[in-house]
Amino acid sequence: MIKLAKQSTDPAENLEKEDLKEQTEKLVERLGELQDMLTAQKKYGVLVIFQGMDGSGKDGAARNVFKECHPSAIHATSFKKPTEEEFAHDFLWRVHKVTPPKGMIHIFNRSHYEDIIIQRVHKWIDEEKVNKRVAAINAFEELLTFDGNTIIFKFMLHISKEQQEIELKQRMEDPTKAWKHNAGDWKEREFWDDYMRCYEDAINRCNGVPWHIIPVDKRWYRDYCVAKIMVETLEKLDLEYPPFKPEE
Repeated sequence: MIKLAKQSTDPAENLEKEDLKEQTEKLVERLGELQDMLTAQKKYGVLVIFQGMDGSGKDGAARNVFKECHPSAIHATSFKKPTEEEFAHDFLWRVHKVTPPKGMIHIFNRSHYEDIIIQRVHKWIDEEKVNKRVAAINAFEELLTFDGNTIIFKFMLHISKEQQEIELKQRMEDPTKAWKHNAGDWKEREFWDDYMRCYEDAINRCNGVPWHIIPVDKRWYRDYCVAKIMVETLEKLDLEYPPFKPEE
């Protein structure tokens, strides 16, 4: 069983920052090559889920890791408070319609897991509904993987409470980050322990699609880990360019 309190938010001490940054650039370039084959072959779709507390770097991970991917074959969705239309449907309705078709990479900034994390933290749903939603999420992801040939990556961006405070303060002090400032983030920070408990439960009750716990206090290490996991996984697939077919 995964305990987030026992998972470091920092890289190992023996790692060289500049060396890993160089490796990351190569991995990011390779990811762009693999995406090109993925798009041409149209056999698999790829869903990338970024979950994490405010300030954990979900936007930065998406920007840095996928910078060599062609924009026409990548799409990002940020899940915020549901609209009235979304509230009128089941909780997975807004998620299923933006899952990736074959040949595409779709990135979720937050995801369907919000519905068993933030709603649980604030007790907007009871434990019976939590259990039913966990079962629905597991069934949903199983459907995507076996029926849609979707490769799912689930990244929990693991930040320390101390580093989160630094990140949130930067949004108040750095003009280039001020647009990200949200006073509500400080309020949510008061529920830190509840969030950790709900994240742990969601991670440990997932189906066969594993979560990757990514240390993010050092952003260069975050990018390296995400890129490495994606490249190593995609290289195990039978990705290739379709053969030339002369016109009949």
